Amino acid sequence: MSGSDTSTQSQRELWTRVRARLKTAVGEDVFTSWFARLELEELVEDLVHLSAPTRFLCSWVQSNYADRIVEAFRNDVPEAARLQVTMRVNGQARPRLAPAPEAAAETPALQPAAAPSPSPAPAAPRLVRDNSKGDALSGSAIDPRMTFENFVAGTANEMAFGVARQIAHAAINDTVTFNPVYVHSTVGLGKSHLLNAIAHAVSQADPSKNIVYLTADHFMYHFISAVQRQSALGFKEWLRRVDLLLIDDMQFLQGKSATEFGHTLGTLLTGAKQVVVAGDAPPRDLEMLDERVRSRLSGGLVVPITAFDIELRRAIVQRRADQVNARFGMQFPAAVIDYISRAVISHGRDLDGAVNRLVAANQLTGELITVPLAEKTLADLIRTRDAKRIRIEDILKIVSRHFKVPRNELLSARRSRDVVRPRQIAMYLAKALTSRSLPEIGRRFGGRDHTTVLHSVRKVEQLIKDDLELGQEIELLKRMLEE
Repeated sequence: MSGSDTSTQSQRELWTRVRARLKTAVGEDVFTSWFARLELEELVEDLVHLSAPTRFLCSWVQSNYADRIVEAFRNDVPEAARLQVTMRVNGQARPRLAPAPEAAAETPALQPAAAPSPSPAPAAPRLVRDNSKGDALSGSAIDPRMTFENFVAGTANEMAFGVARQIAHAAINDTVTFNPVYVHSTVGLGKSHLLNAIAHAVSQADPSKNIVYLTADHFMYHFISAVQRQSALGFKEWLRRVDLLLIDDMQFLQGKSATEFGHTLGTLLTGAKQVVVAGDAPPRDLEMLDERVRSRLSGGLVVPITAFDIELRRAIVQRRADQVNARFGMQFPAAVIDYISRAVISHGRDLDGAVNRLVAANQLTGELITVPLAEKTLADLIRTRDAKRIRIEDILKIVSRHFKVPRNELLSARRSRDVVRPRQIAMYLAKALTSRSLPEIGRRFGGRDHTTVLHSVRKVEQLIKDDLELGQEIELLKRMLEE
């Protein structure tokens, strides 16, 4: 059997039946959490190929639900025997991966999703890891496009850029500079780019270096899987052998994984091993970490990246336009570059997205790239970004101050009414005013389940309907956050 043997229509019908079986087998909540965003890509011989939108979901489903999914397929496809889950990028699934080698019995076979394969960037190692003892453990994928050469520096990020280059230079020469280093900013300002660039520069200069780059969700996945498979000691030993550890998206680290990170951090610093961490808030605001870990991060070098000024935005757009010109021979007039720089004020990803949209509009319609085309093509992007970007951290501060409840109690397990109601309101505001998903909000509120967040949102919505005074109070909080 192959993907070509099954029509698109019949494949959709098959996937609909399998999804129904899975929902019946695991229940509505589990299905929504782990299966709802999966898509069937193809069936090849005995292999079922699914795709998911995130690396963590790929890894979690592959590790925890492979047998159940394959069994659900066997009712219609008796020969189904294996599952492969790859990550979707821009709505398209990555190619199927080569089968993972059998791991040693005492080591969990933890395989990350494949790295992006952009064109025309040169090929790069899919992951950076220590293979000296045949470990199946591995780091997150390194993006070959995120190098120092491709980073656009300006006033907002020049300190972070300089520190990152210094770290890479020191690591290549077996020395340690500032340690630990913590880089923080809101989304899309280049934290991940710098961490990838450090890993890329060091691994290119000295392939023997044991470098591990992990996103927080990958760190949690490895740790949880190791505990489930009774291999936690092997996981700890793997991390403690590194020369350079880079942890991204620190704000998503929760629960026992955060405690394990604290132990790992202490061990690596004692052994003079370089640690670089990135997150969306300063160390003091990382409530999921205990005070000692926050203190150690604060005691290193803390480097903020601030909002981009117009000069940096223009430099980013110009760099992207030059790349488009080199690849497609497509000219971006200075007036268009200036318009994008002034109109798109959020972050670097939106600036890249604005250029990509204009390229697509030109190729699809044949219209010249002009300011009127930019105004028409980017209207929704500009409109959605005009409002102030509200962070969950902003909501916690406002709610804490307004209701006179300490911030740490909003994130605690306390169930007294004077804490529960403000906490529910804060979760409601997080859902209403940010783009965070329910699971993300739950993680930021002390590691709560997404169903707890949903209950809080619905509870506050009902309270607003029943209590006019409370509704006005919540509208006041919204205005305070949006000012």
